[in-house]
Amino acid sequence: MRICIFGAGAVGGHIAAKLAAAGNEVSVVARGAHLQAMRERGLKLMHGAETILGRVRAAESARELGRQDAVFVTLKANLLPAFAEQAEWLLGAGTAVVFVQNGIPWWYDARLTRLDPDGKLARAIAPERIVGGVAYSANEIVEPGVIENHVPNNNMIVIGRPDRAETPLLQRLRQALDQADLYSPPLDDIRQSIWSKLSQNLWTSTLCTLTGLTVRELQEHPQLKPVAARAAEEALAIARALGVAVERAPKRPSGKASSGAAHKPSMLQDYERGRPMEVEAQLVAPLELARLEKVHTPTLEIIVPLVVAKAAAKGLFTH
Repeated sequence: MRICIFGAGAVGGHIAAKLAAAGNEVSVVARGAHLQAMRERGLKLMHGAETILGRVRAAESARELGRQDAVFVTLKANLLPAFAEQAEWLLGAGTAVVFVQNGIPWWYDARLTRLDPDGKLARAIAPERIVGGVAYSANEIVEPGVIENHVPNNNMIVIGRPDRAETPLLQRLRQALDQADLYSPPLDDIRQSIWSKLSQNLWTSTLCTLTGLTVRELQEHPQLKPVAARAAEEALAIARALGVAVERAPKRPSGKASSGAAHKPSMLQDYERGRPMEVEAQLVAPLELARLEKVHTPTLEIIVPLVVAKAAAKGLFTH
């Protein structure tokens, strides 16, 4: 298949390397030293004891790449307007656009206007093109052009259309992911996986960012472990109020809900490195849905505003 990965950072680069190594025609949009390294040497993925070299066509602008069968948009949610500005160069008559991100996607609920405040994404991407995506993985750019995957043999990329339709293109994409060792099972509703991941993010992203602890350290902390459990249960309560059966979401190959627990979640990494943070999609939007659905979330009502304040104080989020 002809596939573009728009935003080939840690997660996107992992997907790109595996799809390219499996024989797909893969292009990537990236920038800076990472882009230059991929142009010169390809994309190297350290995957346990294995090193995978993905030969990709790397570009700074989508204008260089042409029409695609599918585009995987792996930018952070707060950076999506950059894709909207370049999307037209990649979209053929039937191109699917797979938004792989954490948190509530921009297309999820029209009441959440801050996820697409000026309607730029809605104007650029027709509804019939949209595919939701959730990545269960843990990756890190260790140097330009080189990505390390921390959970070999336990990665999963779940994709599904918001309207739940099973199209031939969607089935081809799942097959391409499976053949590239990116487990992509069928599912009832992509919203189940969105909230399954959110039920983890809403305690890892908040409590790790507030404390500086890794996920494993947080799980083993006697005072914070019950706080994390309450935050996770409140996330599941929001999902239930929205009619989402989280228990029906696909499970990772290992059968475990989480892996790579010794790592820092991406929100904490962004905070420590001074990068814009996905606070709106991961934290603020779920809490707004809780208020709209009148779900009682006392733990989240404390820890989410604390992260908002911490991010804003460092200039990494504007509420």
